[in-house]
Amino acid sequence: MSRGQMKLGMFYWPGGGQHMAAWRHPQGIADFDVSMPRIIELAQLAERGLFDMFFMADSLSFWRGPLAAMSHDSAGAWIEPMTVMAAAAQHIKHIGLVCAASTTYDQPYLLARRFAGLDLASGGRAGWNLITSGNENVAQSFGHAQHVEKSKRYSMAWEFAHVVRGLWQSWRPETFLRDKASGNFIDPDTLFVLEHEGEFYKVRGPLIVPPSAQGEPLMVQAGASPEGRELAAATAEVVFAAQQHLETAKAFYADVKRRMPAYGRDADGLKIMPGLTCFVAPTREQAQAEFDELQELIDPVMGLAMLTNRMGIDLSKFDPDDPASIIPDNPRGGSRAQLINELIARRPGMTLRDLYKHFAGARGHGLVIGSAKDVADHMQKWFEEKACDGFNIMPPLYPRDLHRFVDLAVPELQRRGLYRKAYEGTTLREDLGLTRLPWPVAKCPPAQTAQKAAPAGQ
Repeated sequence: MSRGQMKLGMFYWPGGGQHMAAWRHPQGIADFDVSMPRIIELAQLAERGLFDMFFMADSLSFWRGPLAAMSHDSAGAWIEPMTVMAAAAQHIKHIGLVCAASTTYDQPYLLARRFAGLDLASGGRAGWNLITSGNENVAQSFGHAQHVEKSKRYSMAWEFAHVVRGLWQSWRPETFLRDKASGNFIDPDTLFVLEHEGEFYKVRGPLIVPPSAQGEPLMVQAGASPEGRELAAATAEVVFAAQQHLETAKAFYADVKRRMPAYGRDADGLKIMPGLTCFVAPTREQAQAEFDELQELIDPVMGLAMLTNRMGIDLSKFDPDDPASIIPDNPRGGSRAQLINELIARRPGMTLRDLYKHFAGARGHGLVIGSAKDVADHMQKWFEEKACDGFNIMPPLYPRDLHRFVDLAVPELQRRGLYRKAYEGTTLREDLGLTRLPWPVAKCPPAQTAQKAAPAGQ
């Protein structure tokens, strides 16, 4: 039975493509990450493909491994995402602009102001991807001896999101009278002044940015842990998921959706969109050859460094051909380490080289290799079996593989009635078929409920 039409995001990761060896490919552009014209062209291409979102990750630290590994990393430094999105907003008309920002190393008022400004400047097409910064090296960028422990990071994130959204409620469209005759610029009776005092933050509104056409930025979240799933159920409108297999994706989808009624939310108010790396070509054989070509370009130093980050243990001294083994739970591993353990259990005899090649191909997300029909078959199956509401497409090589997806896969999806032929709305939330979230959400933790509307002028 048809579920309507899927949603698509284009996930931009600097370095010439989603594949870690993309910059080394003969067609790879080694300085893609510092060229705004090229990034804007990528966003425009995604808009030509009628994507809902142009999505950009972020990191607050150069250090994701030892210098020996980082010297091989094409994504060690890039243009700050908010700058990229603000520039791109002036060159596109429809596609949404979503970027990550951390709740652990920021302040609610400043973050709320930045994203509200982007939302206004883009005509109501901005979104905030809430992250808690899993990279422990970030702490040193901010002068802290140790990274904040995970459970505390999520407690902070709950309150942070509550405060940010409270600030975004400051203004209504009717608040701005701009009445020249009376001299009244705003109606103070419609102004909401947040007065928040919680466990981690004390913030007084209102926010200094007027509302956009969609009222407030879209809320996006990417956590897969139990804490992340609960936060998503309460606060997210889109979840950027990271499942590689249909059954685990279906379980994740059902689990997050079932948590939503506890927060007064309907399951349709959240779109779950796992990452999907697509090697699509006119023939399956060509797509496979192009995948194999990139896989052979993976630097073993980078491969082992990637596994170190995902597994939470230092593998830099190991030989790539050493056997891979199940790793014990550790504070640094998290949900990505669990995915790796599941793969090792399913495929005994894997070496570390096998393991990093497997995850390098799609950075731990889904992977499909083949013709437009093969790609559409994969996407349709996941969509119709309720493993997702759409996908965040992760092109391996820029701009070649986004061109391929737009020119080959999109028409096939449209032919099947699975994808739009025109944008439906004028804001990101409208195009996603979502309505604005209530605030505050039901069942907020106690530390988040200390807010009131204070009379204007006090």
